[in-house]
Amino acid sequence: MIVNGEKLSKNALFEDDRKARETTLAILEAALKAVDPREVIRANVHVTDHTLHVGGLVFDLEAYRRVFVVGGGKASGAMAEALEETVGDAITEGFVNVLRGTKSGFKTRRIFLNEAGHPIPDEAGVFGAKKIMQLVEKPEENDLVICLISGGGSALMPFPAVGITLQDKQRLTDALLKCGATIDEINAVRKHISDLKGGNLARKAYPATLVSLILSDVVGDNLHTIASGPTTPDATTFEDAVSILKKYGLWEGTVPESIKSRLKAGLERNIPETPKPGDKVFDRTHHVIVGNNRLAAATACRKAESLGFNSLLLSTMIEGEARHVGTAYAGIVREIAASNRPVSKPAVVVAGGETTVTVTGQGKGGRNQELVLSASLKIGGLRGVVVASIGTDGIDGPTDAAGAVADGQTTARAWGMGLIPEQFLSNNDSYGFFSKTSDLIFTGPTGTNVTDLAVMVVV
Repeated sequence: MIVNGEKLSKNALFEDDRKARETTLAILEAALKAVDPREVIRANVHVTDHTLHVGGLVFDLEAYRRVFVVGGGKASGAMAEALEETVGDAITEGFVNVLRGTKSGFKTRRIFLNEAGHPIPDEAGVFGAKKIMQLVEKPEENDLVICLISGGGSALMPFPAVGITLQDKQRLTDALLKCGATIDEINAVRKHISDLKGGNLARKAYPATLVSLILSDVVGDNLHTIASGPTTPDATTFEDAVSILKKYGLWEGTVPESIKSRLKAGLERNIPETPKPGDKVFDRTHHVIVGNNRLAAATACRKAESLGFNSLLLSTMIEGEARHVGTAYAGIVREIAASNRPVSKPAVVVAGGETTVTVTGQGKGGRNQELVLSASLKIGGLRGVVVASIGTDGIDGPTDAAGAVADGQTTARAWGMGLIPEQFLSNNDSYGFFSKTSDLIFTGPTGTNVTDLAVMVVV
């Protein structure tokens, strides 16, 4: 999956650095394979004698008149392909929004795949979202709707509420991404300016039986946050959405008037809230998490142990400013190198989650690249150590890289090239830095998305 692995290994100046790099890359590849959407669907969905098994749930396919498939997300194309392979001709019709440029990699007959934009929603996404909502209007009480949800679903299934243009939603999404808002905060706003998110898809599909197969890209697997919770009760309110926009200084001067008007109408109870826990529309709704960051991280640890390393799964719920998290990870590496704590050498520490970047510079980069650049400043001079971090979707921020890797000699190599790492970090130009040191990790779109994964190695 890592297409430039050989080059990344050759960047090592010393043999112990090369071993640390090769170990890191092997662990990352094993983790990515574990959360391949096709594999997680096959592991969780089975059909025997007209009986559909989904996780621990059982459905008699002969009891349903029709079976519809809808959904969206970075992994939805592969999920749709695997589901169709399993359920086959029992599927009546399907429509799924997938990441632009990936459709040709999937084969489906009954499920139409519609390419759309991410992370900024586009008109193709709106078209697909409308088709999805039209399709879920068809089912009746004796029909089954299977919804495929994965990370990126929020942007890939944009359905702006009446009166809000896609351009208004794009402008606000871009501002939220740049200001350092968390994914939970971004989605809380999205739910209240959408006619699909925040449980509205479930509201539309009722009274059919609705089963959501979810590949989680959210820290802690909060169902109402993944893809902005189109099939789950929404715990957030119009008040929350407005508070978030005010918190980041966006309410005045940035929020388009169409969005501000809708949110004000919500505050004044002139338009209905998103469906909440206890609403009857969720009486026939089920949710199954088929894969998440914890699965990837646990697999990474098992791979490390198979390579002869002691492993520690630090956490799968890491959040915070990317550069600060990078400094903390570097501190863990230094402690292991100096004292064999919190795990003895040879050691691998794995961490998952999703950091944020508050953009103040003019450079280009992603949260994983910025995390690694920050860490590189603190591990400089150490031998046989590596810090790497990737977005499991293969797309780190607005770049074509999944993330980056650095060892103890990375900053020295940079200085030898006339580069000043601190300046690149200050300018939020981690992509520019690692492009020059050739330490970007490239996977291309992986077809999955379970937040970010960091691997720290000390040989």
